[in-house]
Amino acid sequence: MRRLDEGGDTVQRWESYVAIGDSFTEGLNDPDPGGGFRGWADRLAEMLAERAPGFRYANLAVRGRLLRGIVAEQVPLAVELKPDLVTLAAGGNDILRPGGDPDTLAEVFEQAVVQLRDAGSDVVVFTGFDTRGTPVLQRVRGKVATYNGHLRAIADRHGCQVVDLWSMDVLHHPRAWSEDRLHLSADGHERVALRVADVLGLPGGEGWDAPWPPVPRQDWVSMRREDLRWARQHFVPWLGRRLRGRSSGDGIQPKRPHLLPL
Repeated sequence: MRRLDEGGDTVQRWESYVAIGDSFTEGLNDPDPGGGFRGWADRLAEMLAERAPGFRYANLAVRGRLLRGIVAEQVPLAVELKPDLVTLAAGGNDILRPGGDPDTLAEVFEQAVVQLRDAGSDVVVFTGFDTRGTPVLQRVRGKVATYNGHLRAIADRHGCQVVDLWSMDVLHHPRAWSEDRLHLSADGHERVALRVADVLGLPGGEGWDAPWPPVPRQDWVSMRREDLRWARQHFVPWLGRRLRGRSSGDGIQPKRPHLLPL
């Protein structure tokens, strides 16, 4: 990382970036024109690359990963790569499980942060989304809030930046979410990328909270019919994998395991 003077202001330029996490960071469901998924982390990397010639980027995130798997598999690789910047978003899949304890998860999360900070990387952490108004997921809202409190405290203790997804009211709009209601849409990923850029002080991130265009209102019957279709096509298969101890990430490898130029 370099600190440069631009127009009398001291700014940071990160020359290498590693993204760690699960499906949120892998980029589901933001299709990449070249195949696979793009996501907010790829979009952020492109913004960082504009300010740093020779910029390198790796994305180690894999869909479905639990926190301990991320800490065991991805964090050591990130420590070895020694990037200037690391983003760490993890624990959401654990919170959704019946036995997910936010206090215990926070202890594991802090161990990861310590390792990354000791390696010399700047670290950005993410709170969980506010699940208010989301079918089924709103039941874990209290656990998410408790976990978020721990994450903010961890960030404060170790000098990390925080991207507060919980407070992003713009993400309560249906346009921010894909059909499965579990993953962001391309538009949602774009807003998160802009929010991270804003937290990092990059130019161009200010529009993350711009109002969405209005959407037609649905009647009650249409909304309930849509909820039933969503449950049948998306929630029941997701729940079935959980009950069988399976993950959508079984057999999936990171899409960018090495620090390489974009």
